[in-house]
Amino acid sequence: MSETINGVIPDSTWVLRQMNGEQVQGVITLTFAEDDQITGQAPCNRYATRQSAPLPWFQLGPIAATKRACPLLELEIQYFRALEAMTLAEASEDLLILSNDADQSLVFEPAR
Repeated sequence: MSETINGVIPDSTWVLRQMNGEQVQGVITLTFAEDDQITGQAPCNRYATRQSAPLPWFQLGPIAATKRACPLLELEIQYFRALEAMTLAEASEDLLILSNDADQSLVFEPAR
Protein backbone atom coordinates (compact mmCIF):
# COMPACT_ATOMS: atom_id res chain seq x y z
CA MET A 1 0.00 0.00 0.00
CA SER A 2 1.28 3.48 -0.85
CA GLU A 3 2.10 5.94 1.91
CA THR A 4 -0.76 8.30 2.64
CA ILE A 5 -0.62 12.07 2.89
CA ASN A 6 -3.32 13.07 5.40
CA GLY A 7 -5.28 9.96 4.44
CA VAL A 8 -4.98 10.50 0.69
CA ILE A 9 -3.12 7.72 -1.08
CA PRO A 10 -1.13 9.00 -4.07
CA ASP A 11 -2.49 7.65 -7.37
CA SER A 12 -5.78 6.72 -5.70
CA THR A 13 -8.98 7.31 -7.65
CA TRP A 14 -12.17 8.53 -6.03
CA VAL A 15 -15.77 8.65 -7.35
CA LEU A 16 -18.00 11.62 -6.51
CA ARG A 17 -21.17 10.62 -4.62
CA GLN A 18 -22.48 13.95 -3.26
CA MET A 19 -22.09 17.60 -4.20
CA ASN A 20 -23.28 20.05 -1.52
CA GLY A 21 -25.45 17.37 0.08
CA GLU A 22 -27.11 16.26 -3.17
CA GLN A 23 -26.63 12.82 -4.76
CA VAL A 24 -24.73 13.05 -8.06
CA GLN A 25 -26.06 11.53 -11.26
CA GLY A 26 -23.34 10.55 -13.69
CA VAL A 27 -19.78 9.41 -13.13
CA ILE A 28 -17.19 11.91 -11.89
CA THR A 29 -13.74 10.79 -10.74
CA LEU A 30 -10.75 12.46 -9.11
CA THR A 31 -7.22 11.02 -8.89
CA PHE A 32 -4.39 12.41 -6.76
CA ALA A 33 -1.04 11.83 -8.49
CA GLU A 34 2.28 11.84 -6.63
CA ASP A 35 3.48 15.01 -8.38
CA ASP A 36 0.70 17.27 -7.00
CA GLN A 37 -1.34 16.69 -10.16
CA ILE A 38 -5.05 15.98 -9.95
CA THR A 39 -6.74 14.32 -12.88
CA GLY A 40 -10.16 12.86 -13.45
CA GLN A 41 -13.17 12.19 -15.59
CA ALA A 42 -16.12 14.57 -15.36
CA PRO A 43 -19.45 13.59 -16.95
CA CYS A 44 -18.32 14.73 -20.41
CA ASN A 45 -14.58 15.44 -20.33
CA ARG A 46 -11.25 14.43 -18.86
CA TYR A 47 -9.64 17.14 -16.73
CA ALA A 48 -6.37 17.98 -15.00
CA THR A 49 -5.15 20.57 -12.53
CA ARG A 50 -2.42 21.04 -9.94
CA GLN A 51 -2.85 20.92 -6.16
CA SER A 52 -0.78 23.90 -4.97
CA ALA A 53 -1.24 23.73 -1.17
CA PRO A 54 0.09 21.03 1.16
CA LEU A 55 -2.64 18.63 2.29
CA PRO A 56 -4.93 18.85 4.22
CA TRP A 57 -5.27 22.32 2.65
CA PHE A 58 -6.70 22.20 -0.83
CA GLN A 59 -6.02 24.83 -3.47
CA LEU A 60 -6.15 24.21 -7.20
CA GLY A 61 -4.62 25.89 -10.19
CA PRO A 62 -6.71 26.37 -13.32
CA ILE A 63 -8.60 23.30 -14.50
CA ALA A 64 -7.81 22.18 -18.04
CA ALA A 65 -10.42 19.95 -19.70
CA THR A 66 -11.16 18.44 -23.06
CA LYS A 67 -14.05 20.09 -24.95
CA ARG A 68 -16.69 17.40 -25.57
CA ALA A 69 -20.37 18.23 -25.14
CA CYS A 70 -22.89 15.83 -23.63
CA PRO A 71 -26.29 15.93 -21.88
CA LEU A 72 -24.60 16.30 -18.46
CA LEU A 73 -22.47 19.34 -19.37
CA GLU A 74 -24.27 21.57 -16.82
CA LEU A 75 -23.40 19.08 -14.04
CA GLU A 76 -19.78 19.16 -15.19
CA ILE A 77 -19.70 22.97 -15.03
CA GLN A 78 -21.19 22.87 -11.51
CA TYR A 79 -18.59 20.28 -10.46
CA PHE A 80 -15.64 22.31 -11.79
CA ARG A 81 -16.90 25.43 -9.99
CA ALA A 82 -17.37 23.50 -6.75
CA LEU A 83 -13.98 21.77 -7.05
CA GLU A 84 -12.22 25.13 -7.53
CA ALA A 85 -13.97 26.47 -4.39
CA MET A 86 -12.79 23.69 -2.04
CA THR A 87 -10.11 24.54 0.56
CA LEU A 88 -9.77 21.45 2.80
CA ALA A 89 -9.32 17.71 2.12
CA GLU A 90 -10.11 15.01 4.69
CA ALA A 91 -9.71 11.33 3.85
CA SER A 92 -10.08 7.88 5.32
CA GLU A 93 -10.02 4.49 3.61
CA ASP A 94 -13.70 4.80 2.67
CA LEU A 95 -14.31 8.52 2.19
CA LEU A 96 -12.75 11.69 0.80
CA ILE A 97 -14.44 14.95 1.72
CA LEU A 98 -13.44 18.24 0.11
CA SER A 99 -14.97 21.25 1.83
CA ASN A 100 -14.74 25.00 2.37
CA ASP A 101 -15.78 27.69 4.85
CA ALA A 102 -19.01 28.34 2.90
CA ASP A 103 -20.35 24.91 4.00
CA GLN A 104 -19.95 23.48 0.51
CA SER A 105 -18.64 19.95 0.10
CA LEU A 106 -17.78 17.21 -2.35
CA VAL A 107 -18.00 13.66 -0.97
CA PHE A 108 -16.11 10.89 -2.77
CA GLU A 109 -15.80 7.12 -2.26
CA PRO A 110 -12.88 5.01 -3.49
CA ALA A 111 -13.21 3.70 -7.03
CA ARG A 112 -13.64 -0.04 -7.02
